[in-house]
Amino acid sequence: MEYVLQTKGLTKRYKGYNAVDNIDIHIKKGEIYGFLGQNGAGKTTTLRLLTGLVKPTSGEIELFGNPLQKNKTKIFERIGSTIEYPGFYNNLTVIEVLQIHLYLMGIHEKKIIGEIINKVGLTTVKNKKVAELSLGMKQRLGIARALSHQPELLILDEPMNGLDPAGIKEIRNLIYHLAIDNNMTVLMSSHILSEVQQIATKIGIISKGKLIEEITKEELDKKNQQYINLKVDDNLKAIRILEEKLLIKEFKVFDNETIRIYEKTNDVSSINRKLIEEGVEIQSSNVTGASLEEYFLQKTGGEFNV
Repeated sequence: MEYVLQTKGLTKRYKGYNAVDNIDIHIKKGEIYGFLGQNGAGKTTTLRLLTGLVKPTSGEIELFGNPLQKNKTKIFERIGSTIEYPGFYNNLTVIEVLQIHLYLMGIHEKKIIGEIINKVGLTTVKNKKVAELSLGMKQRLGIARALSHQPELLILDEPMNGLDPAGIKEIRNLIYHLAIDNNMTVLMSSHILSEVQQIATKIGIISKGKLIEEITKEELDKKNQQYINLKVDDNLKAIRILEEKLLIKEFKVFDNETIRIYEKTNDVSSINRKLIEEGVEIQSSNVTGASLEEYFLQKTGGEFNV
């Protein structure tokens, strides 16, 4: 199985406590990996370990199938990252920031800058100084800098942090299209569940330094699928109405008494009304199934922003 990134027993210890505690991460090529945890859970420390900013106390890091410690220079040429808040010199323009980064990376193709600026939506502010940019534009510039040397793996630490709803949507869409359109692998940390669940194809949950679970988006949706729990006096008649009148196909019958409907869960009143109109007596009808928020609360024993 091909992993772009994996860790084995990765641990970072500070003054008597493990900020990162024996975690095994597995990220395949092309995945958008949402690294989800509360503030202080160990997300940023993990990303700092993966990008060589701090040394692990113990454990292994493999990137593109190679141990990080033995192949740092070649490996980091294939990675772009923004860790914590992206820092810039305020007196530089957007173009100058990218020119300096490319120079340091040994890349001298000037046309790349225009391509990246266009890709991240900075065309209208390309000649503005950093000091004049909004927070959202600075976040875009951080991503542009991380992308400018055309990496295979993009590592982003809380990329929507501090943005308003419109800015969050813009950055979220940008990350999604970077991954899908360019077959880029993305590792994105966040403490906000709603950010991650909208674009991640796989989620890793970290709490108090420990990786609680790795789960694909499909597996997560199945575990937390909501349904209408319906009890009626005549199951056969109710099923016929569901199929023929309401065009509902996703349902199951349990113990010949209960029907679970897995679609149109936001339209219970219309379903009930139609069944009653057709002469079916409803004994009980309610939407059930754990929400994603409840699932994460159960896993971490804490709270998540949603």
